[in-house]
Amino acid sequence: MESLVKTYIFIDLEATGLNRDQPKITELCMVAVHAISINNPVTDESGEVQLPRVMDKLCLCVDPGKPLTKTASEITGLTNDLLTDCEKQTFDQNLFNTMSEFISRQAQPVCLVAHNGFFYDYPLLKTELLRQQLDLSESILCLDSLQAFRNLQNQGQVHPESGRKACSLTELYRQLFSKDPNFAHYAEGDVLTLILVFICKAEKLLQVAKYRRWGEIVPMY
Repeated sequence: MESLVKTYIFIDLEATGLNRDQPKITELCMVAVHAISINNPVTDESGEVQLPRVMDKLCLCVDPGKPLTKTASEITGLTNDLLTDCEKQTFDQNLFNTMSEFISRQAQPVCLVAHNGFFYDYPLLKTELLRQQLDLSESILCLDSLQAFRNLQNQGQVHPESGRKACSLTELYRQLFSKDPNFAHYAEGDVLTLILVFICKAEKLLQVAKYRRWGEIVPMY
């Protein structure tokens, strides 16, 4: 199925809390990378993988309309007051239109990629969309990079001695680049980190990835 994909759209959401908190989105980032850049990585003189030169980015902060949990604020650096003071708008049809146009602009077909996407990002985004009585195309492909990396871990291709945490985005970056990622828990920072670790293992990841269609994603609440 991966051979049909022309564009991978890497996505990360920051939100007011965890699944049990019935969270709402506070920040959304999408970065579109053409399959040719995924399959032909660029490296520097030391051989370290670099971000593709051609990337389209959509990054938006959102007024969630409900309080952030203390933990969410501490992790993301976002607060309700900060979002209000910066006059951020709520998740509405304008945001949907912007996101939909961004996706439509990319070479088709596209595949969304999110780390822990099947458990968190996709269900939460689906919830926000349905609250507006809107939705993305049911045929859009979705991939969960956390699930794919865990499949590699089971094959011994990700350090098994590190346990389940070996497949956290931060730990994967440390394993592959021997340093901490920049701007963790900023939506854009996490997306750029994901792109780098994905490219490093793209050939193997795409062999073990399990795809779903957007129409199969169930809302979080």
